[in-house]
Amino acid sequence: MARAEAARCLRCKKPLCAGRCPVNVDIPAFIGEIAAGRFAAAVKILKRTNNLPAVCGRVCPQETQCEAKCVLGKKGEAVAIGRLERFAADCEAAGGTASLPDPPASSGKRVAIIGSGPAGLTAGADLALLGHQAMIFEALHSPGGVLVYGIPEFRLPKAIVKRECDYLAKLGVEFRMDYPIGPTVSAPELLQTGFDAVFIGSGAGLPWFLDIPGENLKGVYSSNEILTRINLMKAYQFPFYDTPVLVGRNVCVAGGGNVAMDSARSLLRLGAGAVTIVYRRTKTELPARAEEVHHALEEGVKLMELTAPTRLIGNGDGWLTGIECIRMELGEPDASGRRRPLAVSGSEHIVPCDQLVVAIGNGPNPVLTGSFPELTLDRRGNIPVDDAMMTNIPGVFAGGDIVTGAAMVIEAMGAGKRAAKAIDEYLRR
Repeated sequence: MARAEAARCLRCKKPLCAGRCPVNVDIPAFIGEIAAGRFAAAVKILKRTNNLPAVCGRVCPQETQCEAKCVLGKKGEAVAIGRLERFAADCEAAGGTASLPDPPASSGKRVAIIGSGPAGLTAGADLALLGHQAMIFEALHSPGGVLVYGIPEFRLPKAIVKRECDYLAKLGVEFRMDYPIGPTVSAPELLQTGFDAVFIGSGAGLPWFLDIPGENLKGVYSSNEILTRINLMKAYQFPFYDTPVLVGRNVCVAGGGNVAMDSARSLLRLGAGAVTIVYRRTKTELPARAEEVHHALEEGVKLMELTAPTRLIGNGDGWLTGIECIRMELGEPDASGRRRPLAVSGSEHIVPCDQLVVAIGNGPNPVLTGSFPELTLDRRGNIPVDDAMMTNIPGVFAGGDIVTGAAMVIEAMGAGKRAAKAIDEYLRR
């Protein structure tokens, strides 16, 4: 099936698909190897620029990246580039061993990487391949960052993330787990203890809330807490792990992105009576991937369109019992290009609910930046960088969600690649 799909590729002279890949994968080349049945060669091509192909093949939104530019998609269906990437990576895993590139000459330079999410992992792998000693510091007990604690098992199995991280370790990347930078050691101290450069890739882990009355009621959660509890406490393996995760009879999820879909689908799997996505626009404007929306609705998640929460209602014991909502209508497009939701006066109504998950986005976690007063931050708490990905402090670089705000995994990986190149140039001056 994979060879038949790969054979559909036209091998364009000017492949527009490759130009949309944030990590610069040679898409026609790896697909050509699959079409010829040379799966190991396909993986080697992928890993020239992407050391996490099994991850990207599962969570990268190819439909808005490379596949969106596929010529075949103009009159039919684009080549399934993401599925082929996943296939090639899984073939390598099924073989039991991954081929390693020849080790580079050591530069003698050491780089500290803060955060083992997609940006940190990518930067670490690229720096190791460039001959530098890369050490990744991770606050939690296993590497992967949002790939491990934020994305559900059914969408990205933990074993696959571990497999990719094990490959990075074979490249020479070192991991320091249970090591939060800030509470244990500050970023400036890393530069004082023998590291020649620092890369900050700590992501966006601070949840946003609705800022409406009643958000302190019991039964109100951020998507971060729900997904982290489920992922790190292994609730997805119930009953082998009897994890104390509250699951309501009538659950609402506020938001319309991939995290909202992940939260809704996870709670259904844990036994929620009913799960409803409450979204202020319509299904057409949902920012989540089309396939995630499709799967959520297929599994039984309900969608309440053109609805915005205005107040949370509780009982005498402080538990959530309902959400006061207002109906919306769509006006003119806003800065995002989507039509702006406008409240319909007098349309307030009560939606029964005993659990609310807020999934409307995240900001930068201040634990790290709060311990680094010399570091310049913007008004949102993100780290501004120059064209070389360097912060206002020489030798300190940053990339991914801590710079841009919450975005896609593949964009963070692209930032990690650019930062690794910039760090290499800085170290070789």
